[in-house]
Amino acid sequence: MKFTLKNLFVRKHIDLNAITDSKQGLEKNLSAFSLSMMGVGAIVGSGIFILPGILAAQYTGPGVMFSFLLAAVVCSLAALCYSEFSSTIPLAGSAYTYIYSIFGEFLAWILGWALISEYLFAVSSVAVSWSAYFQNILSGFGLKLPVALTAAAGTSSVPGAVFNLPAFIIVLLIALLLTGGITESTRVNNVMVLIKISVIVLFVVVGAFYVKPSNWHPFLPFGFHGVLTGASVAFYAYIGFDAVSTASEEVKNPQRDMPIGIITSLIITTLLYTVLSTVLTGVVHYTKLNVDDPVAFALGLMNQNWIAGIISVGAVVGMTTVLLVMSYGGTRLLFAISRDGLLPKALMKLNRKTHVPVLNTWIFGLIAAVFAAIIPLDRIAELVNIGTLFAFALVSVGVVFLRKDKVLGNAPKSFKVPLYPYLPWLSFIFCIVLMTQLRLFTWVAFVIWLIIGLIVYFSYGYWHSLTRREEE
Repeated sequence: MKFTLKNLFVRKHIDLNAITDSKQGLEKNLSAFSLSMMGVGAIVGSGIFILPGILAAQYTGPGVMFSFLLAAVVCSLAALCYSEFSSTIPLAGSAYTYIYSIFGEFLAWILGWALISEYLFAVSSVAVSWSAYFQNILSGFGLKLPVALTAAAGTSSVPGAVFNLPAFIIVLLIALLLTGGITESTRVNNVMVLIKISVIVLFVVVGAFYVKPSNWHPFLPFGFHGVLTGASVAFYAYIGFDAVSTASEEVKNPQRDMPIGIITSLIITTLLYTVLSTVLTGVVHYTKLNVDDPVAFALGLMNQNWIAGIISVGAVVGMTTVLLVMSYGGTRLLFAISRDGLLPKALMKLNRKTHVPVLNTWIFGLIAAVFAAIIPLDRIAELVNIGTLFAFALVSVGVVFLRKDKVLGNAPKSFKVPLYPYLPWLSFIFCIVLMTQLRLFTWVAFVIWLIIGLIVYFSYGYWHSLTRREEE
């Protein structure tokens, strides 16, 4: 196989009838309800109990709900594009598979590699937050771990820490749950999501009686620029819906259920974030919300400490669902990339009984667990947003080329992006604008990660590509 620039842009031929072999195809068990719960489970995590307060104090003031709404608008536009792709190409791999079929292998690899970082670092960062909340619950019962096992080395708030044992263990337990099969995993996720929503509704109902309208003045002390910057940070809260699209191949009726699952989960989560933010800033003046636990802080001011304990449990449950869905998304992405030959084929091998890529799941879980255990939170959360925005931008512009494709453009689809081609281009522009708001450190880290990915691709993926072999 010779290297040529033309070979870099070979496109994946999509034959929807080809993935029927039980040895390669994933089992179809998911419904629209399961997908919606997956989306809510991934999007509403620890962020809803922490992010509104930090954004209000540092960037937006009481108008924090506008940042969440703006981030939701960008995500919604991207979600419409995802929905059209997922109803046309119901295969595992999400944005990676879509871009492979439209723009070719090289760009698909770059995107897939960026998304691998998104899932790995998202799971790792949430695991660190999960560990902190879990240890708070333990301390309420008078139980404490040795300091060396409570956080990663270099964590400023925990001198003497070496290894975050709770974070390491929870990621591996999630991997164990996923190896049991997608049906069992979604049942656990559905229960936890309902608990999480109930806890959020409890805070909103109780807090509504303590709202002081004077706390909403001034409403936008940092101006619109503060809202825009806040939206780029709030975007982190919504990235979970990308994981929903990785489930395409395991959905009973993907053409109908994928758009429903993606859009429904975004509507529910946007409502939860905006309502909670409105109540929180009405109860506590925004200048006092720059704390690690703003919701618990607000409950303390309301003398509702008994609810604070329930909120802590809800936060742990909420973060567990994020870990579950994001780990699932990462393993299915690895499955799709390895099935194309760009990563070792061992990562696509399915268990005969559960139809789950077991080895792939354990490798992903172990790497994420190690990251969570040894790297401080502020350093592992940097890469998540930029990889996702990059994916959203490519998927958005990809819809324009999807419609023009001679084969895929005429393929049966149950959903089409409205106001085409204006909404796809608008989504693309919004994603680029939010990327420009991210810190220089994030961009540097992103470039370093991509360089590592290029080394992997040119040393292995290019030479083992099944798509290229089919073309030859």
